[in-house]
Amino acid sequence: MSDAEPATNVEAGPSTAKPSDPMPGEAKKEPVVILVIGMAGSGKTTLMQRLNSYLHSKDMPPYILNLDPAVTHMPYTANIDIRDTVDYKEVMKQYNLGPNGGILTALNLFTTKFDQVLGFVEKRAETVDHILVDTPGQIEIFTWSASGAIITDAIASSLPTVVAYVIDTPRTTAPATFMSNMLYACSILYKTRLPFILVFNKTDVTPHDFALEWMDDFQAYQRALDAERDESGEGSYMNSLMGSMCLVLEEFYTNLRAVGVSAMTGQGMKAFFEAVEAAKKEYETDYRPEITRLAEERRARTEANKKSQLDRLMRDMNVDDAAPSRTGRGSNPFGPYPRADREELLDEDGEEQEDPEEEERRARETEDMEEAELADDVDPQEHGEFWVFTTDQAKGA
Repeated sequence: MSDAEPATNVEAGPSTAKPSDPMPGEAKKEPVVILVIGMAGSGKTTLMQRLNSYLHSKDMPPYILNLDPAVTHMPYTANIDIRDTVDYKEVMKQYNLGPNGGILTALNLFTTKFDQVLGFVEKRAETVDHILVDTPGQIEIFTWSASGAIITDAIASSLPTVVAYVIDTPRTTAPATFMSNMLYACSILYKTRLPFILVFNKTDVTPHDFALEWMDDFQAYQRALDAERDESGEGSYMNSLMGSMCLVLEEFYTNLRAVGVSAMTGQGMKAFFEAVEAAKKEYETDYRPEITRLAEERRARTEANKKSQLDRLMRDMNVDDAAPSRTGRGSNPFGPYPRADREELLDEDGEEQEDPEEEERRARETEDMEEAELADDVDPQEHGEFWVFTTDQAKGA
């Protein structure tokens, strides 16, 4: 893992605080994490390279994480790369998996060590302003898998996190394709529950003005649907469905940030980072209190569960203080007698003496053993009548 240290300027003069420590009364610095998510071919990796070069040009080098184990070439250098930990091709070979199964398994294996990755990120949190996370090209592997949810929740619970959903603008000019992207964006928004930015990429090829118009004006989108009627002149079932979905997503469009960028030319980078800053403020005001509340509820449930299990264990061991013994005193694990009664069994010298009931029981056992030995010594010749009588009685029985 490469971990280039950013240049820092230290002012001269006496100071009692370390350069990385916040000054008294100053809030602790927290970078914003940008999760770059998008469908295959939407230009995520190229956009990551453009974001990296733009931040370097502003003298704000980012901290970069690559979570795509199948990428063969990256135009940027990642500080933490999943390929340094998990060999994607070896996973496919050992577990007899296909490409998608290999990516998912590699991501699952990497997630088992993500606490260490998060430790590295938190150590650098006060020295960087942005943390970029590149996700696998197969969008469903990250957004709908358990490992993707674990990684997202772990990052979002530690640092301000923003989701950047990258859309291939030239391939979204068709109303049906546009609606498919919007539905997927809506599902990711409600799955991650994090501030969301729609990033229309490749605006150097096709401007994204049509998409903004469709999001703002339902009638404009309906006119685009009507223009795609089939040759018979009748509206298809798909067009009716798309029109209904646009009405459903009208509220979704209202509170959504959308920017157009070009990963090739760098167009729109300033607008993108302005949207990131606005999303970070939204995280601080809306999302962080909710995450804190959920964490407190989870901690309270855990403590209540521990207390319930401890109480159950104490009851099973019969050491509950509220349960008195038969004598009115607490139970004694050292014998059948309370401690005060055991002290009465000590003689004058302080040595323990026999319990009268125990002596009586032992005496009865001794008498029974002597009677049994006496019966074994009876001679049948001397007591013939008794022997014959008992034998005949046994036969009669």
